[in-house]
Amino acid sequence: MSSGENFIQALKVISERVDRALDHWLPQPSLPTSGRLNEAVRYSALAGGKRIRPALCLMIAENNGAQSEAALRAGCAFELIHAYSLIHDDLPAMDDDDYRRGKPTNHKVFGEAIAILAGDSLLTLAFEWFAGLSHYGVSAANTVEIVRLAAQAAGHAGMVGGQMLDLTYERRETDLATLETIHRQKTGALIKAPMQTGAILAGLQPDDCRIIEDYAAKIGLLFQIRDDLLDVEGDLAQLGKQAGRDAALGKTTFPGLLGLQAAQDYARRTLEEAHELALKLSRPMPMLTEMADYIYYRQK
Repeated sequence: MSSGENFIQALKVISERVDRALDHWLPQPSLPTSGRLNEAVRYSALAGGKRIRPALCLMIAENNGAQSEAALRAGCAFELIHAYSLIHDDLPAMDDDDYRRGKPTNHKVFGEAIAILAGDSLLTLAFEWFAGLSHYGVSAANTVEIVRLAAQAAGHAGMVGGQMLDLTYERRETDLATLETIHRQKTGALIKAPMQTGAILAGLQPDDCRIIEDYAAKIGLLFQIRDDLLDVEGDLAQLGKQAGRDAALGKTTFPGLLGLQAAQDYARRTLEEAHELALKLSRPMPMLTEMADYIYYRQK
């Protein structure tokens, strides 16, 4: 079993493509009426990160011969949603974090008001980009479906709803089913939607689309279990954010609920299930196995 070396190399290439595209497509900090807001938008969107979400979209689409320009645009739009969510997640009213990706959080640099507006700008800009996919050769029907998937993943049935559940269960007893529901919405939804989008852009058959959806659910869960384990085991230098924040906020985590060893075992089982799903696709995608390995073995 690999530790995802091939995926890491592919992710590096995609990350560079995404960074160049975002730098080009994001509003420039030149307009006197919105320059400070644009600076805040660019500060978070261009702050680095793994670029997992656009990578998921691009890898599935391009493995199956889809137009890369449309997949890049859609993938970058998902990255904007992710960046917005991190800005709002870090606010004092939410998780009150001082660091993100090794840098001061957006509200620490620009203040809370501009940080909120920067998040709002990123979210709405993402949907402007989704709606414009028809300019990149995507049919009207597929464009509407991608917009629907993105809205569902970002909204009350997805990430926002998961964040609400997360807040609701702070410092409260939680069972495994509830914890999985929280993270299926909070983390998993915005991992699944880019993969579904890549499958739509590639024109995959319904059976393969369902396998991709099930696989995405597994790696979304795996990503969160690993994130929880790193929050216990990591430090600021390694993670780029403060470790131990979940426990300090009274959040239920997989190691907190199951115990460290049982959480590690659960991560291993989820990895194996993701591998099994990847092998069921009618057209082989070895990178999906590598991707699961990368998530399992990652250190930040």
